Amino acid sequence: MLRHEPRPGRLVAGVVLVLTGVLYAGDAGGAWEIPWFVAIPLVTGGLSLAGAVAFLTGRLRRRRTAGRTATD
Repeated sequence: MLRHEPRPGRLVAGVVLVLTGVLYAGDAGGAWEIPWFVAIPLVTGGLSLAGAVAFLTGRLRRRRTAGRTATD
């Protein structure tokens, strides 16, 4: 039994933002050199991907629940 509904869009957004933070933490610690403008495509691309995943997940959930009520 699930305690809550999985939210893959939020998972994708969290992973991308954590990745961006890790990259810049490594840059601040001197492990590697990251240009400042790398965050812009990472964050915008990641949030766009998360939005698309959330949209598709919502559509699939609506479609699945509509199919259940029609047959039940």
